[in-house]
Amino acid sequence: MNNLIINSVEALLFGSGRPIRLSEIRNILENSGTKAELSEIKQAINDLEERYANTSLEVKEVASGYRLQIRQEHSSSLSILWNEKSPRMSKALMETISIIAYKQPVTRGDIEDIRGVSVNTRSIRNLLERNWIKISGYKEVPGRPALYITTKDFLDDLNLRSLNDLPDLPELENQEDDILSQVV
Repeated sequence: MNNLIINSVEALLFGSGRPIRLSEIRNILENSGTKAELSEIKQAINDLEERYANTSLEVKEVASGYRLQIRQEHSSSLSILWNEKSPRMSKALMETISIIAYKQPVTRGDIEDIRGVSVNTRSIRNLLERNWIKISGYKEVPGRPALYITTKDFLDDLNLRSLNDLPDLPELENQEDDILSQVV
């Protein structure tokens, strides 16, 4: 494998500051005068994964492409470097994004039916501002409510390649049987 391609791919992953697709890497390399096939770029990424196997860095594939990042087990060491506090996510916000992720596309009314309480406008606005959700269309019912789905940014922020990588939902036990057995 050509060291120039490996080193160029490494530099792009390191310097991009965001996930980058194979086709995007190829275009950048071609614009800088280096011809590379997608298979060569993928092989370079595989070589980089091997290079970083026993280090604090890893090449991670997420929904938007590949990125070079620090392994999860070293993140606590880095928190000292950044004084900024990430905004806390309320339980309501977590429930809302979870419902959207697992049941998409959903309307605000669908979310309210599942949660059993009304959805705060701030929650939806917060998720839209984070670019974790977007409006994919409008339901063909009176009032034409917006249909919400998750975005690639949501998947990227959670280190997921696709929604299939979300953990399985726990099975709900039939609580009515439990209550009846306790009464009898």
